[in-house]
Amino acid sequence: MSKPKSSLEAALSGTKTSPESAKITVAEPVPLTPSQRTAVTLGVMLGLFLGALEATVVGTAMPTVIASLGGLHIYSWVFSAYILTSTVTVPLWGRLSDLYGRKRFLLLGIAIFLVGSALSGAATSMGQLVIFRAIQGLGAGALLPLGMTIIGEIYSLEKRARMQGLFSGVWGLASIIGPLIGGFITDHLSWRWVFYINIPFGIAAVLLIGLALVEPRDHRKKVTVDYAGAITLTALATLLLLTLGQQGMGFAVQLGLLSVCALLLVLFLVLEHRAKEPIVPLSLFRHRIFSVSAANGFFVGMAMFGSLSFIPLFVQGVIGTTATEAGTALTPFMLCWVGFSIIGSRMILKTGYRPTALLGVGLLVGGFLGLATLNAAASRLIVMGYLALAGAGMGFSMVTLLIAVQTSVPRDQLGIATSGTVFFRSIGGAVGVAVMGAVLSAQMQAQAHHLLELGDALSAEKLADLLRHPDALINPVARAQLPAPVLDMLQQILATALHWVFVVGLIVAILALMVTLLLPAGTAQEHVHQSGER
Repeated sequence: MSKPKSSLEAALSGTKTSPESAKITVAEPVPLTPSQRTAVTLGVMLGLFLGALEATVVGTAMPTVIASLGGLHIYSWVFSAYILTSTVTVPLWGRLSDLYGRKRFLLLGIAIFLVGSALSGAATSMGQLVIFRAIQGLGAGALLPLGMTIIGEIYSLEKRARMQGLFSGVWGLASIIGPLIGGFITDHLSWRWVFYINIPFGIAAVLLIGLALVEPRDHRKKVTVDYAGAITLTALATLLLLTLGQQGMGFAVQLGLLSVCALLLVLFLVLEHRAKEPIVPLSLFRHRIFSVSAANGFFVGMAMFGSLSFIPLFVQGVIGTTATEAGTALTPFMLCWVGFSIIGSRMILKTGYRPTALLGVGLLVGGFLGLATLNAAASRLIVMGYLALAGAGMGFSMVTLLIAVQTSVPRDQLGIATSGTVFFRSIGGAVGVAVMGAVLSAQMQAQAHHLLELGDALSAEKLADLLRHPDALINPVARAQLPAPVLDMLQQILATALHWVFVVGLIVAILALMVTLLLPAGTAQEHVHQSGER
């Protein structure tokens, strides 16, 4: 039986309670004792912290790893393999948890992550490390979406908003301190402990969740897994990420691979339409809150995570700072993301999620307006200020839309809905890096005549190489060897190219704002869902 909105639900929706608004259902939290709920929360928090930490801590140790194992030519695959497997498996983990329960798949994800960590720490070659990092990523794909899904199930609506903000803060904090922890472990222990350190904390997470989380029994007699859809989706996401992530691929080859991706997408949609238990129920996209949040996540991921890849290049190459200073330029972004996630999760209880999400995306647009004005005369503090504004926008919008999605879908689709928002954001980030990288390269080549006009300062071959690979602007030793006119002109060219990169980010952020305007006012599900509805 449906029941009237509580005052909290009315506040979330931004509407007044009325008899007509009574037809909504907000799932009751999974019944746990206070001690069980606390233990599960700590276990999930540990899992999220491990996943976020591993995404950043490894980078600090990699120079030492290369010195130990060699294999510089496949250096980037240590990161790419982890990102690839952790991204493509996200929707699979989410949907399987809808069908069979969250607990078993979160524990399985943590176990795979720990096996990958142990193997990575024991690697004796760079090739082995790449393979073991891929295994680690398979498990990591479960940590964030299933952790957030469990929190969405064990807390009431009001407490869920506070907890999701706190967990976003944990994720951001881990991203900030990851490089510091990685450096400390590498300097005082061994690079292998960057991976081994995960094991005791992961075991603690398994024990806490395994012993404390009690899920309601699923009374469905039989579940049919959509293997064809799962394989097609995995192939599609893998091929798309590989195509976008590879540098130096010819345009014709890249276009051909993207055409294959388009065919796989059509095949996937046909399979999902026919499947009895689709891995991604197409009915989800009929929920405006989910579809708007997915589109927002794609555009925000494309704008923000694409641009973040080029911020250190601007700070080091144009402004002329050290690598450490370039890294700390991102700190205000992460701190504001953490702080405003907590503020935003509380704010939606008073103002509703639509105003909060619009405020967040509006701040993101403001941050990109600032980034798009940067030039060779910009200072590091100005860059940090614009990034802080963008970080505040991310904090307000991300957690708000996550909570909106979790209150707008039935419980049997909560896992895929939560993981879907994460998945679209990750895919958007990959597309953003590829598009902005292409813009950077095209702009650098378009300005080649400015550098070639310097004449005899350097050979034409050397000047052309600098345009293709402006590494000399980042390497302090190589930078010091450049003639002053060449260095100044190269900085101007790079600043102009990055200006257009950030303009692309601004355009995409505006698209995110336009999409967010389509959010409806309510947060809770307005129609009663039948258990068999797809």
